[in-house]
Amino acid sequence: MLRKLLFWSFAVVFPLPLVLTYDAVATAPETLKFYIFLGLIAYAWWLLSVLLSVRPSRLDRFVGMPSIYGLHGMLGILAIIAAYVHRDNSYSPSSLARDLGDWSFYGSLSVLCFSVFFLSGWLVDRSRLLLRIKGFLEIAFRHQFSVWIHRLNLVIVTMIWLHAHLLVRVNQYFGFMVLFDFYTVMTLGIYAWKKWIAPDAYLQGTVASSDMLGGSTRKVSVHLDTRAATLRPGDFFFLSFKGSSSVSGEWHPFSVTDDDRETLTFTIRQHGDFTRRLDNVELGTRVRLEGPFGRFESIIQGHDREAPLVLVGMGAGVAPLLSLAAAHHTTRDIHLLWSVRTPEDAYYRDVLKEYEAASEGRLQVTVSVGRFRRRDLLDALPVEHIAKGAFFIVGPNLAVVAIRRLLWRIGVSPRRIHQERLTM
Repeated sequence: MLRKLLFWSFAVVFPLPLVLTYDAVATAPETLKFYIFLGLIAYAWWLLSVLLSVRPSRLDRFVGMPSIYGLHGMLGILAIIAAYVHRDNSYSPSSLARDLGDWSFYGSLSVLCFSVFFLSGWLVDRSRLLLRIKGFLEIAFRHQFSVWIHRLNLVIVTMIWLHAHLLVRVNQYFGFMVLFDFYTVMTLGIYAWKKWIAPDAYLQGTVASSDMLGGSTRKVSVHLDTRAATLRPGDFFFLSFKGSSSVSGEWHPFSVTDDDRETLTFTIRQHGDFTRRLDNVELGTRVRLEGPFGRFESIIQGHDREAPLVLVGMGAGVAPLLSLAAAHHTTRDIHLLWSVRTPEDAYYRDVLKEYEAASEGRLQVTVSVGRFRRRDLLDALPVEHIAKGAFFIVGPNLAVVAIRRLLWRIGVSPRRIHQERLTM
């Protein structure tokens, strides 16, 4: 909790140099200054949102990717509100400056609305109807298209930068403009480096195998050029397949299934427009891997070693939980609950039996055809697990939300529930 509080407080600190510098040098009336402050805060938040979009790995290890994405989305909303008040209560003699400000505002509002529906789970995770509508619309608005729409934020940042340079009440203060330009150049420079230069230094490998598991899941193995030295159990990577005519080169997140650091195995549910095309990925296709990301292992290390681990996987969501079970089944008490649609979808049953046999009673596995209900959880989980266990849930968005609510109702503290949603 303290880590997240420190992380979120950075959103307050980040705009302060701009605001305090302008306040120190500007001679505008105090009322007008206030609305200019709001414009500067909105701009700083847009820049910070761009910085968070590059997925800083160290920050992920500190607070986790869900917190990063959460602040990224919240900054978009708060920036829109601040920009609206700024736009409605300030004026400019330059028509071009006004037009750029208006275009930026309406463009950012459009991108925000699009992203909330297509690129986040804030709405669709809580409504089956909206999820079906999203699935229907994704026939036209494919994920790759959605990512490019999201990148319009860079165009919006450029328009706001030019908007500020056209305002006499702003551009006349040289020291402030140097700081303003430093914020902009630093942000766009980090984005350009992370997106176009840094990938050359990422882990790279070759598709070694690609096999169907059950009716809608695929296991893809990537043999790495160099060992994944920083990989930890429960981690995931963003993968980009290069030189394949069947799939785009966009980055998609997939969890590592086992603890092998030389050949990484990914269990992928073929649900979206991208994952369905993985059937056609040829053996030998080159792959770039950004990461690893994830905090499951560090959370486990922070829990009492005597506390049991309860791993709840739904469908392909069992993938990162398998790597946790592989790492801890001989040293920790673990109960792995796996729900599948059909008996044929329990494709890792033999692997789990091997882990159970080697665990000397520490690992218990419960496989359910169909989703776990309240009674199923109460029957499967001992009182000690409910009272003291650390719970890790991975699966589709709606399923994770439903299981989390069930766990709350049977007495599991929200502080002991950790989740990863198969969002993309």
